[in-house]
Formats: sequence, C-alpha cells, structure tokens
Amino acid sequence: MNWEVIVAKERVTVIDIARAAGVSKSTVSLVLQGSSLVNEATRAKVNAAIRELGYVYNRSAANLRQSKSKIIGIVVNDLTNSFFAELAVGVDAVVQSAGFVQFLANTSEKIERQREVIASMREHGVSGLIISPARGTEASDLAPLVESGIPVVLVVRDITGAGVSSLTSDNHAGAVAAVRHLIERGHRRIAFLGGFADTAVFKSRVRGHRDALLEAGLGPQNELVIGSAPSRAGGVTAIEQAMMLKERPTAALCFNDAVAFGVCDGLRARRLEPGADFAVIGFDDVIEAKTAVPALTTVSVDPQGMGEHAAELLLKQIKAGRAEPEAIVSSVRLVVRQSCGAAAERRMKEVSS
Repeated sequence: MNWEVIVAKERVTVIDIARAAGVSKSTVSLVLQGSSLVNEATRAKVNAAIRELGYVYNRSAANLRQSKSKIIGIVVNDLTNSFFAELAVGVDAVVQSAGFVQFLANTSEKIERQREVIASMREHGVSGLIISPARGTEASDLAPLVESGIPVVLVVRDITGAGVSSLTSDNHAGAVAAVRHLIERGHRRIAFLGGFADTAVFKSRVRGHRDALLEAGLGPQNELVIGSAPSRAGGVTAIEQAMMLKERPTAALCFNDAVAFGVCDGLRARRLEPGADFAVIGFDDVIEAKTAVPALTTVSVDPQGMGEHAAELLLKQIKAGRAEPEAIVSSVRLVVRQSCGAAAERRMKEVSS
C-alpha cells in the first residue's frame, strides 16, 4: 500500500526523512510501501528517521494517490545511446494520440536507480511502464509491479520468469545475416566487437556470429569476440584490442551502431579507412547511420518502430486491465551501405603484413 506521510511540524517534509536517513526520497517511498526491494539495514535507518521526526501515516491520502493518471513511464538503461531517444520518440507518437503523456528516466545501468525511478513513477500514478531493464535486473525486481497490476512491457532486454510482456529483436538472425554478408565478400577473419558479455542481447548476437562462421566452415574464432562498453568509446577500445592480435581481423560486426562509430574512429586513428581498408557493420540502424561517412551498413532494428509497437502493446493492456503477458520477437533486416565495402582482396597492408 502507498502510505503518505503527515509530519508533526509543517516545515518538515518527506525530503527531510530522506536526508536524515541518508537515502533518496524514492527509497523512503519504497519503505513506506513495505517493498521487499529495500534491504533491512536501509529500512531500519528510514524507520528510525521517521520515528525521530514524529511522523504519522495518512492512509486515506495514500488511497487517493492510487488512482491512475494519464501518464506512461519509460525507463531506459542508457539514454546516451541515440537508439533509446528514437525509441522514446516512437512511444510518444502513439501515447500522445491516445491522450497520454510520457515520463522518461535513465538508469545508466544502475539497478538501485531503476528502483528509485520506478517508485517515483508509481507515486505519480502511472498507468503503465515501458522498461529497458538495467543489467542484472531479475524477475524479483519486477514482482511488485506484477502484484500491483501495473501493466509493464519490457523492450530490448527480456527477463525470464518476470511475468510481463516483452518486445525484443531477432538478434541471432540479424547477426547471422551480417556475418554471412561479410563472408560473401571474401572475409575470413571477422570480429565481434563491443557489448557487455553478461546480457542476453550480447549472447544472442555472439551466437549468431558464431553460427554463421561455423556454417561457412570457419570455426568459432573466439579470440575475435571482444566485449566493451556498448558506446562509441567502447568501440575505439575494442578495435584497438582486435588490431593487437597476431592474426588480425579484416571485418567486424559490432554490438550496436554506437560501437561501430567508435570502431570507425579507431580505424582512422590508425590511418585506415572504414569501408575501404576494413569492413564494419553495426546493429540498430539509428538515424546517424545513414549520414555517417562512410554510411554505416547495419542490422536494422527500427528503434522508432519498436517504440511504437511497445506503446501499442502497453495501451492494449491498459485498456484490458490484467492481460496475459505476450513475448514478441520482431524481425530485423540487413541494410547494406558503404562501411562494409572492403573486400578480402583489398585488405590493408597492416593486416596482411
């Protein structure tokens, strides 16, 4: 139950409880809700602060706040990646036409931050949530939402046993298509660069990379799978590691477009031209992929379309009340542009030496 606090002195606020306990306002709210997401030590500190400040609970006010607003919450794990900005645009296009507004929050891959923003959105009576979960999120983290009946749609990353709807991409098929294309162009040393190895998306894309190589009789090439932060800076780091190998790659499938842009930066730092000296393929097809130089070959996930689809799925559940969870895997397609133009016979001198 959401309990609202009434303080004995008017100058004291809920923020004062958080300050006294050394926690966030959202953590205080979780304690007042009786949430299992707060560890016992933190719960004890918050309850001690409440007692010291002389708070009492107003349950009727809390009941009023349980009514739903026309708000949709969007919680993403990395807003610095333009993929999620495009996804949010897709969500907004659909929910706005249905009379809703969206609240957008970034967790920066931090589970505690994710708990806080979800608690805050619940305080504002969100009608539903679209979540791209932070790394390490488990089904138990979403259990309070399921128990409360708040409609939830997971995007990009699914969580086994969560009991909520999900919308993900066919990551395996996309990686297979990309690597097959590189093999057709004569490449035999094809790296997979970027991404966190402990995520399901990484595992699916690496599996597609491996399966396409095995299909062509090239072996798994495990030494060419190099993880890094799924960012532009991570791409620079990954290509630097790849180019230090004794048998260097001539092409790379990147975890996402951000990594691919970083790989292109790293190649240029070595005076190698992406698309002419080394083939690069990304994953996502963000807007910048078309205008990059060279234009980026990528597996198109259609982030804006994914946002639209996720919003439609959520609105359907809001209208129906409690609905059976749906697990949807959307198709992807390879968009061939200039960045994978390097053929095996045009390998750079540095690689062949």
